[in-house]
Amino acid sequence: MDIEFDVKMTPGILFDFKMQYSYRQPITILATAAGGVLCYLFISGMQTNLIYLIIGILLILYTPVNNLYSSFVQVKLIPSFQEPLHYRLAEEGIEVSQGEEKQVLPWDNVTKAYSNKKSIFVHSSKKAAFIFPRKSLGNFETETIQTIAAHISPDIMKIRY
Repeated sequence: MDIEFDVKMTPGILFDFKMQYSYRQPITILATAAGGVLCYLFISGMQTNLIYLIIGILLILYTPVNNLYSSFVQVKLIPSFQEPLHYRLAEEGIEVSQGEEKQVLPWDNVTKAYSNKKSIFVHSSKKAAFIFPRKSLGNFETETIQTIAAHISPDIMKIRY
């Protein structure tokens, strides 16, 4: 059974993906931890130089603020985000279409799939992913997860219901 749904990309959906991707990177985790340590040093009184607090706050806030800004810019400037993307999950793979253009990602090319409370992410490369917001899936959320699970290896599937 094929599953079809539309996704209208919004800054919130893209921001959610960017945050998931960013905080899976060691450098982002290290920078945020370093910011926390610098803030702690200032607050605990071990360092009285205000620059520790300022740099700490900048390290903590840089990633979310940058991701939020770039999400708004990308949704506004990228032409493919102006119209809804139509997805069809079929035996041959994930088909995405918009207007006259259509592309199919075979299931063998999926590198990983995971989820959070708001979306399901299916990666085709390290930085490229299909984003399926749970709101857009509607009643097909369970069927979508089952279809993905049936076609990809359990080793790369980390989707929660």
